[in-house]
Amino acid sequence: MNETGRPQDFPMSNPRADRVRDVAKLAGRPARLKRGRFLAEGPQAVREALALHRERTLAGESGVVHEVYASEACLDRLPELADLAQGVNLRLATDEVLAAMADTVNPQGILAVCSFVDVSLESVLDAGPRLVAVMCQVRDPGNAGTVLRAADAAGADAVVLTASSVDIYNPKAVRSTAGSLFHLPVVLGADVDELVAACKARGIGVLAADGYGTLNLDKLQDENAARRLGTADVASDYALENPTAWLFGNEAQGLSEAELALAEHRVAVPVYGSAESLNLGTAATVCLYASARSQQAN
Repeated sequence: MNETGRPQDFPMSNPRADRVRDVAKLAGRPARLKRGRFLAEGPQAVREALALHRERTLAGESGVVHEVYASEACLDRLPELADLAQGVNLRLATDEVLAAMADTVNPQGILAVCSFVDVSLESVLDAGPRLVAVMCQVRDPGNAGTVLRAADAAGADAVVLTASSVDIYNPKAVRSTAGSLFHLPVVLGADVDELVAACKARGIGVLAADGYGTLNLDKLQDENAARRLGTADVASDYALENPTAWLFGNEAQGLSEAELALAEHRVAVPVYGSAESLNLGTAATVCLYASARSQQAN
């Protein structure tokens, strides 16, 4: 590295080099599981990965970024990325090399090799979360990333993916999180029965997002508003301001009957137009924001 924080060596230019092949293998799940590492592609994801890396290393903890590969054009356009990468193995690479490494057809000039960042369910629940998003058998990487990003935006304390859900380290899922994967705790491979039992034991309510639910999300929000104003004279079916874990189901089938039976209530997002239903990402966003708004106001 020189005084500007830029790597001094010449750009990597051979797209068939062993190192390039090793990085490219992380697009596949077997290599990720074997090495415990994954790819973060694009300036936004790499920026957030480096920010978390710096935060952890300053706290005396292990970092999350092992290597960063970037084009000169990308570092010229976004010099702050080189500054964030201080202390990390930053290598220049040509566009051809980056294309060979990346999962995308047109990479955005930078990618990072990162350690897995998921945590245990116990650590999440012991921290006393107030809002948790749970994905049950969600199979599409883009949908999983979208829900994680929505949970981050809503200020959720954690995201949980149950067994049989998609690998959140899938490159498409990582891209869909837009960096949010590095912002909040993520639990992988959870058993939904154990999760729900642990939530209930800690006083965390469990709601199932279900288009055929008997509770109406708008009604729950209205009741929360009435309590805030001191005009509610009857107890509601569920207080949205309470600590809550939301269950979101598979894109095609939704939550199974067994999963629905675990929840305290089934909650429907009202549809006022002609659409048959909302997609997973939209429904999750609406539900999480309803809880977040209710909790923020109390």
